[in-house]
Amino acid sequence: MKFESQLLKGIAPVVVLQILSRGEMYGYELTQAIENRSDEILTLGKGTLYPLLYNLEAKRLVKARVETAKSGRKRRYYSITGKGKEYLSSQTEQLRKLRSGLDFVFGGAITA
Repeated sequence: MKFESQLLKGIAPVVVLQILSRGEMYGYELTQAIENRSDEILTLGKGTLYPLLYNLEAKRLVKARVETAKSGRKRRYYSITGKGKEYLSSQTEQLRKLRSGLDFVFGGAITA
C-alpha cells in the first residue's frame, strides 16, 4: 500500500528529518532508508526528494556537504541541523497528537 502523494507530501519533511537524525546520508541512501524503515509504504522519488532536500536546506533544517567518491563521482551528503532537530521535535509532537486523535475517532484501530 502506498500513500497518496498529497498525504505523503505533508509528512515527507518530518520523515526525512527523522531518518537524517540517525546520521548523514546522500539522496539515494536516504530514499532506501525511508523505504526500508517504513516497510516500503513510504517512497520518495527523485522528483520529490531533491526539491524537498533543497527546501529543507534553504530553511536551514538540513545542511549538505559534497564529497568525491573513489569513483570520482560527487555526492551531496545531508545531515540535520540543530534547528532541524528542534523542528523535528515539534512536528513529532504534533504527529503524536494527530495519531491520538485518529485513534480516538477510529476506536483505537483504523480498519478498511
